[in-house]
Amino acid sequence: MKRRDLLAAVGAAGLAGVAPAARAQAYPTKPITVIVPFAAGGPTDALARVVCQKMSEILGQQLVVENIGGAGGTIGVNKVAKAANDGYTLLFTHMGTLAVNIALYKSLPYDSQKDLEPIGLGGTNPMVLVAKKDLPVKTFAEFQDYVKANQKKVQYGMAGIGAASHLGGLMLNSMMKVDVLEIPYKGTGPALNDLVSGQFDYMVDQAVNVLPQIKSGNIKALGVSTTKRLPQLPDVPTRLASNTLVAGEPVISTIAALAIFGAKKTTTAIGTIARRMRSPHSCRLMRFIENFRNSLARCRRHSLPRQSS
Repeated sequence: MKRRDLLAAVGAAGLAGVAPAARAQAYPTKPITVIVPFAAGGPTDALARVVCQKMSEILGQQLVVENIGGAGGTIGVNKVAKAANDGYTLLFTHMGTLAVNIALYKSLPYDSQKDLEPIGLGGTNPMVLVAKKDLPVKTFAEFQDYVKANQKKVQYGMAGIGAASHLGGLMLNSMMKVDVLEIPYKGTGPALNDLVSGQFDYMVDQAVNVLPQIKSGNIKALGVSTTKRLPQLPDVPTRLASNTLVAGEPVISTIAALAIFGAKKTTTAIGTIARRMRSPHSCRLMRFIENFRNSLARCRRHSLPRQSS
């Protein structure tokens, strides 16, 4: 995703609406550390750096991104959950560490609802169904028929257990009522490389990850998870062609949410910033997490292997 698109996401999340008066607050008086619980260079890290740049301008203090990866993001999240609640250690993360890991790990060193304070929504990223370019389908309806007729040989790929592409694929397969072999990779990059070379048939991943390959004609897009068409993909139908495999429910309607958190019971200064960042986003974020958990529950026939924490 281009830099201007990331900046637009920041504005949409309400960060640009923080009043200049925030500068007059006693907080912050020193640089703020923002932990991204994943390696540098990924979509979460990229958006975090754009958001932090904007917040630095607004707050008059530097926000320093620190990447602490490992264990599906739990190491970095736990550091923030256990940090002092003075507002100088924040978290920028996506839905996986807050909703997916609860189902994925036998135990976690933190409780995302009790140990973290939502500050604001940093951005959202639609999901896109993409297929290898020579898959003999042109529409989602054709795709559905093809997968159902070829379940024993069709394969879908994903970036790793618990990744957005894993859950997106599980939801789609569950709602299509198909049992397809999944191919896990160690990251989105290797998975996309193999999709481009035709090593597997399809995947459901974040738009920011797949757009370059779609634009280059290396893979084909068959549907997006939003209610409106993406400006970058104006010819790709929404809600995966609005096909209702489950009565009254789209095939897949989900986004990858990225948000800013602090330790629970953060100071009044952080509360003030949250209000200036249009606090309804915080409530919306928690509702999103709860809705996503409910979506996971609908995929019971595709149980996730439990991991050691």
